[in-house]
Amino acid sequence: MIATIFFNLFSMSKKLIAIHHRPGSFSDRWIEYCQENNFSYKLVDCNKTDIIKQLEGCLGLMWHWDLTDYKSYIFARQLTYSLTLKGIKVFPDQNTSWHYDDKVGQKYLLEAIGAPLVKTYIFYNKKEALKWLNTATFPKVFKLRGGAGSSNVKLAQDKKQARKFIRKAFIKGYPHKNRLEQLKERFWVLRRDRNIAGIENLVRGIGRFFIPKQNDKFYLKQKGYVYFQDFIPKNTFDTRIVVIGERCFGARRYCRTGDFRASGSGIFTYNPLLINKKMIAIAFDVAKKLGTQSLAFDFVIDNNDPKIIEMSYCFAIECCDDAPGYWDTNLKWCAGEVNLQKFMIQDFIEALNTNKHRSLKSSKQAIDE
Repeated sequence: MIATIFFNLFSMSKKLIAIHHRPGSFSDRWIEYCQENNFSYKLVDCNKTDIIKQLEGCLGLMWHWDLTDYKSYIFARQLTYSLTLKGIKVFPDQNTSWHYDDKVGQKYLLEAIGAPLVKTYIFYNKKEALKWLNTATFPKVFKLRGGAGSSNVKLAQDKKQARKFIRKAFIKGYPHKNRLEQLKERFWVLRRDRNIAGIENLVRGIGRFFIPKQNDKFYLKQKGYVYFQDFIPKNTFDTRIVVIGERCFGARRYCRTGDFRASGSGIFTYNPLLINKKMIAIAFDVAKKLGTQSLAFDFVIDNNDPKIIEMSYCFAIECCDDAPGYWDTNLKWCAGEVNLQKFMIQDFIEALNTNKHRSLKSSKQAIDE
């Protein structure tokens, strides 16, 4: 009886979920889910100075922040941690997001838990990096710490090219966004798709090449470190594996002609027969060890062994929409409609309900005592 009373009071005084809405992001589908299921939600703006006050009466916050918004780089991780201490559940939470768009952090994290990461080398001193070149084999993949797609990923074919990358990293540095590479990418998309959308995309890209977005001016240059990964040959594709809760989704992404990079090619298949089951098992294991809500991995094959290239909590909103199903933690195939954002909010609401019942139980125990 007491537990029921507390449950009713708790439900009446709390809105279960707050959503930061950014059109074109995961929030579109989260809001749609709440509306379709008559679930109480509140729209908030995490960029406002009074966000803590906005969240009064809420048990949880869902906010799809990503690398396209410089503001999230400034405070998203700090807000996430602060809200967690306040007792407000967050998506993405700290375990899920602190390493997002941070390949340096991912190296240490994956090595610490013994995950099969492609061999990675990071130097914070130019002399040490140049000395390493004397024993390194080539080619090597050069990357910046952050950035999506393939614009910040290059192949150092030999020691001379790697030395050039190192010197620039410690002297001039690299822009967070490479406008020339992004423009080349738009040209490639136009050649691939040959449609009006591709032409419009290219025209916008030409404009952005000469007149960058105002926000692009706020990103700091990438300098003072250098990051290389071993180049794994004979991979004409990589595999994107996404783990959300107890579900795993997979896609094979093919490299474009004459390019070692699969990311951003737009050439992929969701055929489950082509997905390596070892990758699924590894992805579930890593996600469990890290305690994440959502985690996407990019895998390649190295001598028949799957190796992780990098990972991210978020991805394109349409990711896996056309997938015919997913695998469960027993690696059993479950056919059905796929909507990753729907699964995210379902898991989030379930976690809120679990925490709520725990809170009620604690209150009842306190009264009984």
